Amino acid sequence: MLYFLPIVAGTLFQQFYNAVDAIIVGKFVGTEALAAVSGSASSFVNLAVAIFVALSGGAAVVIAQLYGARDEDGISKASHTALAFCVLLGLVLSAVLIAASKPVMEALRVPPDTLEGAVLYLRIYFAGTVFSLVFNMGSSILRAVGDSKHPFVYLVVCCACNIVLDLVLVLWFSLGVAGVAIATVISQAISAVLVTARLCRGDEIYSVRLSKLRIDPLMLRRMMLIGIPSGLQSSMYGVSNLILQSAVNLLGTVAVASWGLSGKVDGFYWATANAMGIAITNFIGQNYGAGKRDRITGCIKKSLAICLPATAAISAVILTLGIRLLWLFTDDASVVETTTVVIRFFVPFYVTWTLIEIFAGTLRGLGDTFVPVIIQAVGICAFRLVWVFTVFGVWQTLPVICLGYPLSWIVTDIALMIYYFGFSRMSRRKLFPNAQVSDPSNSRRPRSS
Repeated sequence: MLYFLPIVAGTLFQQFYNAVDAIIVGKFVGTEALAAVSGSASSFVNLAVAIFVALSGGAAVVIAQLYGARDEDGISKASHTALAFCVLLGLVLSAVLIAASKPVMEALRVPPDTLEGAVLYLRIYFAGTVFSLVFNMGSSILRAVGDSKHPFVYLVVCCACNIVLDLVLVLWFSLGVAGVAIATVISQAISAVLVTARLCRGDEIYSVRLSKLRIDPLMLRRMMLIGIPSGLQSSMYGVSNLILQSAVNLLGTVAVASWGLSGKVDGFYWATANAMGIAITNFIGQNYGAGKRDRITGCIKKSLAICLPATAAISAVILTLGIRLLWLFTDDASVVETTTVVIRFFVPFYVTWTLIEIFAGTLRGLGDTFVPVIIQAVGICAFRLVWVFTVFGVWQTLPVICLGYPLSWIVTDIALMIYYFGFSRMSRRKLFPNAQVSDPSNSRRPRSS
């Protein structure tokens, strides 16, 4: 709990400032601007960020295992490799994503009255891709060694700066959608500087020296063995969500604005679920590296005992208080009514997603990513695509799109738990051949990775 709480507090605070963004845009710019920022543009941004987080998660698992085994040289190589790689990747992705913004929005059939605003927002946002990658990677390194406090502090600073800049650039300078994007980029740059400064100070075993930043091919390969499957999984989620977003776009600007607004409200659950996955993965990774088998099984049981009631409580709050707060975001009654419909379809089933986070997070921490990625790709992504091209093709309504989500979670839950419990029985001796694992980076690497 001491490790988990700063992570969840940070993600909740981040969701809070995302909600403030939507309030400022919806109240002071208009429904079209809200649809531009929260619709297809938001889905595209979420796709990119999910890939960033997944890649940094690969580094986090490796560093957590090395930290558990007290491999100081390995941790140093991993930290320097991770930061050097994300800077190079950020520069490349920034150019690619900026160029792709307009074609992607046009391919998604964004309503004409929101297209220009969505493209402008994306191009400015993706100009700061390096900052986003550096912050995510730096935070992952700190969390991997058990420091969840400093990433939380830096995230709070970032969020506070974003809110202030939103107010100044949108209300004072009347920059509209561009002001929201500029505020985000500046805030991410500040957070990237803060997390880098933390990594460069002191003599901790994970400390980074900018003069030593270079990529170790073997260490990068090890990170990518975990990060790439997770990144592919996140990209498949994102692509399936983009296709579903294109279906929502067919229903008009009100539906687009409502779809995006529902994410601002129930996003507080998604922030918590994401924190659950991060905490479980890193905790499992450290104890796996140290060979502490009993703490791994204990973590799973405690995660179920903590996360399931927390999900039920958050769901109840969203269904009651969250729906009543929709008027803070917009004065458009039709948007509020439609958003309420979306929320009521999703929220009662969030407990099923919590199970996915717990079991998938456990397997990631153990280094097993390939099969869980396949399970989630088929159970969630493929299921949703089949749903939108078949069922939605016959009944083109927003509730039909919504229904596809909880059904995909339930299907994935069943498959993932079947694999997890079968995996545990068959592979326990392979995963823990000895009471202690002295060096998880050597040739006796667990076969699950």
